[in-house]
Amino acid sequence: MRNLSREDGFTIVEMMVSTAVILLVLGGALQTFKDSLAINDSAAQLADANQNLRAGTNQLIRDLMMAGRIIGTEGIAMPTGSGISFARPGPTNLNFDMVADGNATLQLPSITTGYHLGPTIDNSTTDIITIMTVDEFMPVVATPVTVVNSPAQATISADGTYVQFAAASQWIDGDTVNDTPKIKVGDLVLYVGVNGNAIQTVTSIDLVQHRINFASGDAVNDFFHFNQPSATVQAAGTGRPLAVLKDPTLTLTAAQAWQVAPSTTPVTLFKALMITYYVDNTTTPGTPRLTRVLNHFTPQALAGVVEDLDLTYDLYDGSVNPTSVTGFPYSLSGVAYSESQIRKVNLHVGVRSETLSKPLQDYIRNHITTSVNVRSLAAVDKYPS
Repeated sequence: MRNLSREDGFTIVEMMVSTAVILLVLGGALQTFKDSLAINDSAAQLADANQNLRAGTNQLIRDLMMAGRIIGTEGIAMPTGSGISFARPGPTNLNFDMVADGNATLQLPSITTGYHLGPTIDNSTTDIITIMTVDEFMPVVATPVTVVNSPAQATISADGTYVQFAAASQWIDGDTVNDTPKIKVGDLVLYVGVNGNAIQTVTSIDLVQHRINFASGDAVNDFFHFNQPSATVQAAGTGRPLAVLKDPTLTLTAAQAWQVAPSTTPVTLFKALMITYYVDNTTTPGTPRLTRVLNHFTPQALAGVVEDLDLTYDLYDGSVNPTSVTGFPYSLSGVAYSESQIRKVNLHVGVRSETLSKPLQDYIRNHITTSVNVRSLAAVDKYPS
């Protein structure tokens, strides 16, 4: 019986057709895989940009909402005199601009603006902002002492150079259970008395005597220059900030201005916080970061890569109430406005991805614009007595 079979295999035409079909299938699969990688890359870059945007703006918004807590719209009374300046945190060497109140006392406002004081990123100049508030986690301390060894009371020295605490004080010892940190060098203490308020920088701590000291040399520690006992008195009851805690009808000399209220006059102590936001393009050139500085401590990078930080402000005067003001000094129709009239902060932050998106060959960008009503500044007395 004859076995019939073919042994000649595929023809060249069949081979070429089958190869072409296989290449088409592989090409489609590879293109789909490439597109998937591109989509994944773009999604990762977008997620990265969004995460940076959330990380920075959420913290900034929280701090803005707390601006002026306890301090209020009036600000904090500051020393005055020839050549006196106060160092402001920021990307470059800056000084604070003070606001004069109705009694010619210079005030540090609860919000200090900084239009175009930050670095220029992609042809857009960024802003900075400084916020004053009170630490909600540090217990309030009252003076003078009425209960011996009370941890909630203290004594201010007659010359105002230190505060004496009880043997057991959360300010000196801290409290890990209640998340209360110890007071440290560089912290700020806000005095609030019947005749006004004042602020001092902690320059040293005496754990043996349970004292925090406010030496006049806070400038040498590269702090704020708030402690200036030789400041010239500008007007009755003004000048040296602690002077406002005395009788405001008195005309004080520079030496007397360092003194504080009589021991029988109540003065309340708060731990104050100064928080500054700006864009840092110096630490890592080409990778600008939204930076937060507490007092004059080490700056903390919150988010990157930040290309835009733009701030405008809505003001209140009971009549015109200007909006979207970029900076100060500011006047409208011949009326001068100050930072003490800020009630709302309008915030715009723009970020980009850390690396280039491969399919776009460009960065992924995202922006957020929002407004923040400053709680402690927005309350208005519509029924003045």
